[in-house]
Amino acid sequence: MGLFFHNPDQSYHLRRVSREVDQEINAVKRELDILEKAKVLLKEKRLNKSVYSLNPSWLFYDEFVRIFAKNTNLVKALLKDKAKLGKLQYLAMTLKLPKKEKIAPSEVYLLFVGIVVAQEVQKIIHSVEKEYPFEVNYTVMTKEEFGYRKKQKDPFIWEFLKEPKIMVVGSESQLMV
Repeated sequence: MGLFFHNPDQSYHLRRVSREVDQEINAVKRELDILEKAKVLLKEKRLNKSVYSLNPSWLFYDEFVRIFAKNTNLVKALLKDKAKLGKLQYLAMTLKLPKKEKIAPSEVYLLFVGIVVAQEVQKIIHSVEKEYPFEVNYTVMTKEEFGYRKKQKDPFIWEFLKEPKIMVVGSESQLMV
């Protein structure tokens, strides 16, 4: 499932899945059939090959995107070097980033709140950005600035907060207070 949720925009045929996960083709076929029957995956015939892709209409799709998003190289790198980032109080990611959806130039994928070393954030994001088909936009601000901008009904902040998001550091209920 990780292969599909880390690449939600991709379709895979049976042999490619088998190669990517380094498992026997019969075992992979059995698991893909189970996932298709559960409506997690969609199966399509193309030139005598079965091609599998994620079913975005699956009831638990967004919940699984959130779970697998916390296991991406980006999140792993950010959490591994969390101490270098400074005193991070909140790190929120829009659901659009793991879904690999493009955003408007005025939007961001990641919000860092706290006393954050921006150069470290930039270095980490730049190191994994090649995994995405776009630039990973982010913003960094202190807790005071974040609170002030929220109180002032800053459209930039409120647009981000209205989006479905994944909390990497901190809790969503505290972020919204």
